[in-house]
Amino acid sequence: MKGTLLQRIDQWFRHLLPVGSVLLLILINALPTRLPGFAAVVPLLPLIGIYYWSIYRPDLMPPALAFGLGLLNDVIAGLPLGVSSLIYLLAQGMTASQRRFFHGKPFRIAWWGFGLVSACALALQWLLVSLLLGHTLEPRAVMFEFLMTLFFYPLLSWFFARIQLALLRSV
Repeated sequence: MKGTLLQRIDQWFRHLLPVGSVLLLILINALPTRLPGFAAVVPLLPLIGIYYWSIYRPDLMPPALAFGLGLLNDVIAGLPLGVSSLIYLLAQGMTASQRRFFHGKPFRIAWWGFGLVSACALALQWLLVSLLLGHTLEPRAVMFEFLMTLFFYPLLSWFFARIQLALLRSV
């Protein structure tokens, strides 16, 4: 009985790794920096987690979870409520629907796919936030945010792959 309970607890914690990793990225994005203007161009790190887990473990990153993480991101980041939810939900849906395409392909294909998803996500975020705030946000800042997000993808996907190989193989 005790071994079974511990096994269930272990499995439960392993199932929480994808959501925990995205939550950690949301919190990292919210960390205050002393760099002037950095808050406007901080990379969209949580999107990397949503994308990665939607391809490789969609069972652990369902649409409802992506939506909830988006709501939490909006609250923490001070964005208009629902913007990140919509973006994460669309990214999760687009990515999960194409996951068969990405399996067995070289890393550069997944990175290219992420570039496409993140470009669409950031363009939509820029449009929605501009409309909701009533003024156009600086497009150069969004382009820089896109490039920074794209730059961080290899590092974070490597980290997520290690988590998946070490801890989620048996889940």
